[in-house]
Amino acid sequence: MEIVADLLKITIPALLVMLTAWLILRNMIKNDQDKRRQELILQNSKTVTPIRLQAYERIILFLERISLESLIVRVNATDMSANQLHSAMLTAIRSEFEHNLSQQIYMSPQAWEVVRNARSNMIKIINSEVEKLPANSTAMALSKQLLERIMELEKEPTRAAIDYLKGEIARLI
Repeated sequence: MEIVADLLKITIPALLVMLTAWLILRNMIKNDQDKRRQELILQNSKTVTPIRLQAYERIILFLERISLESLIVRVNATDMSANQLHSAMLTAIRSEFEHNLSQQIYMSPQAWEVVRNARSNMIKIINSEVEKLPANSTAMALSKQLLERIMELEKEPTRAAIDYLKGEIARLI
């Protein structure tokens, strides 16, 4: 019985010391892992944030380039028919969109959906206005009709998308 008591006198303090050491080491390792995770997140944000901002910048430039005023000035030529202008505008929109397609990786799904909707709405506006014109209309007539249609809208689709993206950028920063 005395041997059991002696063993307990030695074993219980040893177990308490071992348990305390194990808890302390576990906490130290967990704190070290948390610290490394935070450092990694900080380092990652230093790398990714500028790239994300650049992506938003490029998409805003895309939206500015596909706004009707910009398209008409950039694509219109003096001897174009309405159908030629229509085709050139749609080609420019599609080309610009394809050029910036990879930027969606750095944007939120909601922001990318807003950009896609703006592009689709611009195409719909152009298509609907060209259908209203007679077959032999000039590019000038189409340009005038498109600008009048945009003035009727509360907000051009590209402008609404730009405003949304600016709000998202403000939240990002």
